[in-house]
Amino acid sequence: MTQSGSFAITRTRFHSIIGILHSFRSCAASRLIPLRRGLSSEMLLRRHRGLERLWVAVAAALVTGTIWLWSSFSVVLLGTYRVQDFVVNELWRTADSNGWRASSAPRTYWPPPPTEFESNGYVRVRCNGGLSQQRSAICNAVVVARIMNATLVLPELDTNSFWHDESGFVDIYDVPHFIETLKYDVRIVMSVPKITAEGKTKKLKAYKIDPPRDAPVTWYRTTALEKIRKYGAIYLTPFSHRLAEEIDDPELQRLRCRVNYHALQFKSNIMKTSSDIVKKLRSEGHFMSIHLRFELDMIAYAGCIDIFTPKEQEILLKYRADHFANKTLIYRERRLIGKCPLTPEEVGLIIRAIGFDNTTRIYLASGKLFGGKRFMKPFKTMFPRLENHSMIGSGKLEENTPGLARSAVDYMVCLLSDIFIPTYDGPSNFANNVMGHRLYYGFRTTITPNRKALAPIFMDMEEGHASGYEERIRQVMFNTRFGAPHRRIRPESFYTNSWPECFCQMNARNHADRCQPTM
Repeated sequence: MTQSGSFAITRTRFHSIIGILHSFRSCAASRLIPLRRGLSSEMLLRRHRGLERLWVAVAAALVTGTIWLWSSFSVVLLGTYRVQDFVVNELWRTADSNGWRASSAPRTYWPPPPTEFESNGYVRVRCNGGLSQQRSAICNAVVVARIMNATLVLPELDTNSFWHDESGFVDIYDVPHFIETLKYDVRIVMSVPKITAEGKTKKLKAYKIDPPRDAPVTWYRTTALEKIRKYGAIYLTPFSHRLAEEIDDPELQRLRCRVNYHALQFKSNIMKTSSDIVKKLRSEGHFMSIHLRFELDMIAYAGCIDIFTPKEQEILLKYRADHFANKTLIYRERRLIGKCPLTPEEVGLIIRAIGFDNTTRIYLASGKLFGGKRFMKPFKTMFPRLENHSMIGSGKLEENTPGLARSAVDYMVCLLSDIFIPTYDGPSNFANNVMGHRLYYGFRTTITPNRKALAPIFMDMEEGHASGYEERIRQVMFNTRFGAPHRRIRPESFYTNSWPECFCQMNARNHADRCQPTM
């Protein structure tokens, strides 16, 4: 019997009992009416009290039965397997939208971008970091150009320092689609134009600026605008997290969504490879994707090294000293505040506790896992149907495929999967952006482990106290939104949750949230 079916039957029985109570009381009252004429007031009062006591006794018995039924109903709802089965089946579907739908079209007057002669100058940017960090930077670059009424030069990607390959914007994204989609928002050119000065033709030199981190809109409307008007072109580098995420103007926020979810489309070869992988995975039913961030850089950044061998700890400490600020980090303290990445085994325990079994098909999106087979073995034992982009049929990537393209394929497969599980959503912009894109793409289910709430459970297990851990994990994991719309609350990123700016309702009470009529 389903949960809803059990509820319907129990609810029917409850209303039947209430009906019986009312019928019994009405009957008792009707029996008193003909007796009133032939009985003294004292006898009438005794008879009335007797019937009332009988009514109370029957009512008590019926209410007790009702309570028992509701208790039984609670067992049906909250019993381990019944709740597991119900939740797991529901998770393969998209979350309830409550009438909200994605919409990033302007809702107020939106003037066209400046022409070549109206533009204040040219904006160059160099986007550093991984795929999703660069993606956010590209969105910011378009908004910055709009703020300054300037022309955007096609963004540059700093792929060599992070990925050690030569891929650029034109190798990863569909450039004509990018320019065409944003033609009503910003003017975009492939390069800074050449100018003629003193009889010589040369490329206009851009004035280099290092923008403040999370710079407000006012900085671009004053400091940056002054420089672009003076020099004709500016070069913003590095350009990662160089525009505040929280902007008071909702139209600028919607522009970010138009860039991220409409204009930034991967090249056809990346899209085809991703599509082939998804088709293969879905040919046998539902599948989930997991972004497992158990990698050298993330573990070293987090400072959670106690579970590794002395040799592995030496490697982690060296990496941390070379790349991050010197800081004393205590494993237990980091663990308890949720700063340690989940191990593959812990991810497996979470998935199993929720109710997924060993037939579940899983796509693993990650770089090289630190600690190798020793950490992956328990996970594979629990969930043997494990795949990645180098293992699946005709869509698999060759080993020499550039790193940025491999990450792009992972991004698309995670976006299109039935369920997405990010295991570390701190500085991991990949997980943040995929979560936001899935929300925009139709409230697709995302299961986000609460590492802080789970930490005491896993620490107890490390110390040999494993009793009842599955039930404890379930209690933590069932307290989540699973991808449903919710208002963004700090420190949640705009790129993780663009609701409500980039969503609307047909009959919203707030006029600002109402969908615009389609032409």
